[in-house]
Amino acid sequence: MTTFWILAPVMVIAAMGLIFARKAVHAALCLAVVMISLAVLYAVQDAPFLFAVQIIVYTGAIMMLFLFVLMLVGVDRSDSLVETIKGQRLAAAVVGLLFAVTLSIGVGQVVVSSTIGLEQANAEGNVEGLAALLFTRYVIAFEFTAALMITAVLGAMVLAHRERLVAPRNQTDLQKQRMRDYAEHGRHPGNPPTPGVFALHNAVDTPALLPDGTTSEESVPESLRQRGQEHQALDDSAVQKRLREIGPDEDEEEKP
Repeated sequence: MTTFWILAPVMVIAAMGLIFARKAVHAALCLAVVMISLAVLYAVQDAPFLFAVQIIVYTGAIMMLFLFVLMLVGVDRSDSLVETIKGQRLAAAVVGLLFAVTLSIGVGQVVVSSTIGLEQANAEGNVEGLAALLFTRYVIAFEFTAALMITAVLGAMVLAHRERLVAPRNQTDLQKQRMRDYAEHGRHPGNPPTPGVFALHNAVDTPALLPDGTTSEESVPESLRQRGQEHQALDDSAVQKRLREIGPDEDEEEKP
């Protein structure tokens, strides 16, 4: 009972976070918290098989797979507003309501009425009793459930598959695109100069100097420029002053 009153608020808070989380990754993490807490409740109720399945299969495999797919592929908010199948939101609401009613009735019967036959079913062990029920009395429902899960996996693979309509660009196409950008927009086709090139400071925040003495904006990262951390280039007078501090060139001293 103590474990239930400790984990119940955690599960409710995580379930609310699953509903109201704005990012899909945060919703997946909240769902993982609910699954782990449910597994602990299974262990407290002397159901080691359900505890292991909940941790290994659901939380450790399926939930983490969903989480990694969300992190790699990403979910755009604009995608969630478009219904790929007409009426799916209404169907989801109806199914969710029926599931809530069924779950409420099941929990109510467990809480109100007393459990009958539990000790007899677990006489030889919880795992053995559960296996006997799955492969004898409920074998048809078990097989239909397995077929349904396989169909769901295949459907997810078909829906997630994206056919490439345009051939990927190779190195030749990229080079032609650079030359078109240079002809149309004046964008230089080569790589921009690195920070500190032809400058008095070889640092990432120091802009490079072009042959005409002006600074190259492309040589400094955009993040440093937005934060105001770009080093101000020295003007011509400062350059001449620095050259006088260095001293005359050795070749010039040898000249008469």
